[in-house]
Amino acid sequence: MNKKASLFQKDPANTPDLIANALRNAILQGRYKANQPLRQDHIAQKLGVSKIPLREALVQLKAEGLVNFMPNRGAVVTELSANEVDEIFTMRIALETKALERAIPNLSSADFIRAKSVLEILEKEKDRTQWSELNWEFHATLYQASQMPRLLNTIEMLHNNVTRYLIIYLDRLSMQDISQKEHLAIFNACKRRNIDTASKQLTIHLRKASKRLMAFLS
Repeated sequence: MNKKASLFQKDPANTPDLIANALRNAILQGRYKANQPLRQDHIAQKLGVSKIPLREALVQLKAEGLVNFMPNRGAVVTELSANEVDEIFTMRIALETKALERAIPNLSSADFIRAKSVLEILEKEKDRTQWSELNWEFHATLYQASQMPRLLNTIEMLHNNVTRYLIIYLDRLSMQDISQKEHLAIFNACKRRNIDTASKQLTIHLRKASKRLMAFLS
């Protein structure tokens, strides 16, 4: 029995959430591709779980927009169109700028140290499967001071819907350096407590990502 399977069996009450986390990470890291069927028999055997909590986990991922149930195919990893990416980033810009505006007055020295550390790790990280997680950690570190947990949950769900393409976007289009410069501009504006500049820099960052990802998917 592998370590992951034993973890699920130690905490059966949270098994659907644990399965959802495992599958979500696999999707976000590109181990499960868009339009790829998620074979429930194979996954259940691999994780050492029964089909009932697995099904619950898949329903949870469907609500997050990562999985869909197709006739004669079962659960399948969703694929985003360019129009859907446009819609998601339009929502992200509206919600994330609001979160940042509310967060900036509350950001502490510890928040700035953590955010800068994440950027430094992201710059040196060679394992591209870690980029999306580090990218979210940077943004979440800044947003959490908004003290708006429902808003942050919605933002994270939207982020997860496009983050599986982030690895391809940053790698194939050589955008990692540019993205890092944009992150630093957002960070510096936050540190100066300049809400207008930080919001504008975040908007620029997200709009650029949206346009380039839309073009890539098209």
